[in-house]
Amino acid sequence: MEPVHVIKKLSASSFLLLVFCQVQYLNAQAIGNGEIDPCGQDMNGPRDIPGMKLLWHDEFNEEGKPDSANWGYEYGFVRNMELQWYQPQNACCRDGLLIIEGKKEKMGNPDYNPQSRDWRSNRPFAEYTSACLITRGLHEWTGPGYYEIRARIDTSSGSWPAIWLLGTSGRWPFCGEIDIMEFYRRNREKILLANVAWGSEKRFAAAWDSEIRPLSDFMKTDPDWSNKFHIFSMTWQNDSIKLFIDDHLMNEIPLDKTVNPDGTNPFTHGNTFYLLINLALGANGGDPSMAMFPVTFEIDYVRVYRFE
Repeated sequence: MEPVHVIKKLSASSFLLLVFCQVQYLNAQAIGNGEIDPCGQDMNGPRDIPGMKLLWHDEFNEEGKPDSANWGYEYGFVRNMELQWYQPQNACCRDGLLIIEGKKEKMGNPDYNPQSRDWRSNRPFAEYTSACLITRGLHEWTGPGYYEIRARIDTSSGSWPAIWLLGTSGRWPFCGEIDIMEFYRRNREKILLANVAWGSEKRFAAAWDSEIRPLSDFMKTDPDWSNKFHIFSMTWQNDSIKLFIDDHLMNEIPLDKTVNPDGTNPFTHGNTFYLLINLALGANGGDPSMAMFPVTFEIDYVRVYRFE
C-alpha cells in the first residue's frame, strides 16, 4: 500500500507524468541490449557486440562540464566562414546528456584586425556562440571498428550539427575526413549527409564520396523524427566504410578508391583519427536570425568498438 500513499501525495500533473513515463518505459524499444527511458537515455550502458571489444565510451552521466580526460575544444572562428564563436562554455552534461547550445550573443574577437583579409580576424565580433568538442590528443583510433553515437539534432534555421572524424597525419584533405552525420540546408532543403573525403590534385580541395538524404524522406515515415534521438553509426572495415542512421545504410565507401595523389590512403595506412562533435551556425546551416535560441545538439553517448 505504500506506493499508493506516495501517489496520493503527488499533484495531478505529477501523477499524469508518472503514468506517462511508466507507459513509455513499458513500450520502449530496445537498442541492442539496452532499453531507452522516456527521457531519451540508454539505461543499460554499452552493449556487448559479438566479435567486438569496447575500446572507449562516454555516457555523459556526470553533471557539469564534459570530462577533460575525454574532450578538448576548438576555439574562436575556425572554418567555413561560419558565424559562431566556439568556446567551452556552451557545452555541459545534464541529465545524462551532453548538451551543446548555440546562443545568440555578441562576442568580441580578440584577434580582430581591420586590415586583415582573413575572415577569422577581420570580423570585430561574433553574433553567435557554440561549442566544438574534440578527442584529439586524448583518444584517437587507427580505423577499423564500430563507432556509435546516439543524439538528437536541432533542425532550426541556421543549425549545422555534425559528428565526424579527422586524420592526424598530414594536411587536410590528405589526412582524411569521415562525416558520420551532418545536418544542414542545400538550396533551402533540409538534408542529412554522410560522406568521406581524401586528397585531390588541387591544393586544399578534397575528393568526396557523398550521399545526401532529404530530411523529408525520414519525416514521411515518422513525422516526429526531428524530436527524437537517433543512432548515427559507422562500420569501418579493411575494405570499406559504411555510414548508418538508425541501421539504415546512408553510404558505403570502398576504400580502394580513397587514394591520395601521392599514393597514400588515409583510411588504410594506420593513420589515427580523432572525433569531433560540434554545432555550427550559419554558412551551410542557413540563416540563424529567425531561430528560437538556444539551438541545441544533445548527445546521449559515444561508443567506439574494435574488431577482436
